[in-house]
This record gives sequence, C-alpha cells and structure tokens, in this order.
Amino acid sequence: MPGKNFHLRTTPKETAAVADKAVADLARRLALQLQTDFALPVAEGRAQALVRLHLLDHLQEAAERLQRAAAEEAARAGAGYPQIGRACGMTRQGARRRWPGLFNHTDEAPTEQLTMNAPTRPFDVLLVEDDIADAMLIEEALSERGARNLVQATDGVAALEHLRDPDSPRPDLIVLDLNMPRMNGRDLLRILKSDADLQTIPVVVLTTSSAPDDVAGAYTSHANAYVTKPVNLEEFEQAVQSIDAFYLDTATRPPRA
Repeated sequence: MPGKNFHLRTTPKETAAVADKAVADLARRLALQLQTDFALPVAEGRAQALVRLHLLDHLQEAAERLQRAAAEEAARAGAGYPQIGRACGMTRQGARRRWPGLFNHTDEAPTEQLTMNAPTRPFDVLLVEDDIADAMLIEEALSERGARNLVQATDGVAALEHLRDPDSPRPDLIVLDLNMPRMNGRDLLRILKSDADLQTIPVVVLTTSSAPDDVAGAYTSHANAYVTKPVNLEEFEQAVQSIDAFYLDTATRPPRA
C-alpha cells in the first residue's frame, strides 16, 4: 500500500553476510565464464584476484544502476523518500541526494509531491540566506512542492541588486534570513517594505533566532510571517513546505506589474 512502512526481518549484519557471499560466488562464476568464453588460460594467484577485482568493480556499477531502477519502482508503487531511505539505512535527505528526481519520472501523482494545483508558470522564489547547508535544505524542500525557480542571494545587498535588476523576474515570495554579512535581514526588510515597487511581495523571515526583539522587530517592519528554523531536519523541511503551501498555493497573490 502507498506510504506503508517496510522493514526487513533480518538484521543489517545478517543481510550483509548473505549479500557478500552471493556476490563473491557470482564474481568467481563470472571469472570462470570469461576464461571459458574467451579461451583464456586459467588464472592463478594474483592474476585470479585481479580478475575478480575487475569484475567486482563492474558489479558495483551494475548494482548502482539496479538500485536506481528499484528506487524508481518503489516510488511508482507509492513509497516516499523516508521509506526508500530506510530500506538502505539512510535518512530521507540522504536518499533524495542519492536518487534525485524520483518523483519527476512518471505522470502518476507522486507521494512526495504536495502541490495540488499545477501553476500556469513556475513560481519564482528569492531566498536571502548565507548558510549553504540551510539553503540546500530549503531548495530540496521547495523542489518537492513543484515548479520553483529559486534564486539565492547571500546578503541584503545582493538581494536588492537582483530585485532592482529590470531583467530579473519579480519573485512571488521572499524567504529571508536575519543574520547575514554586508546588509542583514532586518535592514533589508525595512527597505523592502518602504519601497512602493517591492512592498507587496510577501516576505517570510526564516531564521534561527527566536528572540522576542527579533520577532517583534520583524513584524514592526511589516514581515508577512516569522518562522524560527527547527533543529530537526524533517521539521525544517515541513516548515519550508508549509510556507510555500500557504503563500504560493492558498493565499491570493497580488497581480504582477
């Protein structure tokens, strides 16, 4: 059933022992088959070990291709990245990095795709964030929501340059960190909300700070929402997707100029 958890009944150690034996036996059989098919002399000692090493390298490449195919099959059957990750002993983020785009290969409704209504054009999101790791997590979370053109600026100065560039698309949403070099998010927010051309763009502050002064200051500067970054990775992803779902799916956006 879609979304149903699957757990092997063997321990990882037991599974590894069975797999190692099977792969070793397969490598030996393939080595003998190669020697038979190509009328090669029977290898002994070092040569035999090198033949097995050569075959194991190709088996590893084949296994990676088969893993990708199995992950796609699991996705079509209704599994999400959490289930696929657990099957390989990794987190959902690890599975997504290893097999990106599993939910773009089919016309069927994917379990990880939360967007209900496909937009007539990709949404444009400006992320003002200097932390590379957080930026990657936000990009991954948004990619599961559908078509998103994400532009990252690492400080307020770069963000303003992008927003005031006539060739840059006007973002549908700005996700803003507070603590950045050159111009921080507090100063950028004040400028955005006092600029007649930019003040209607929704701005959501997404930051590590939960300090009352920061929260009050953001709302005083007319931030549309203030979200404290969760420490837990899955909660972080859910928070980003909730922001995206409300401002790009639920809320009625101002018309573009």
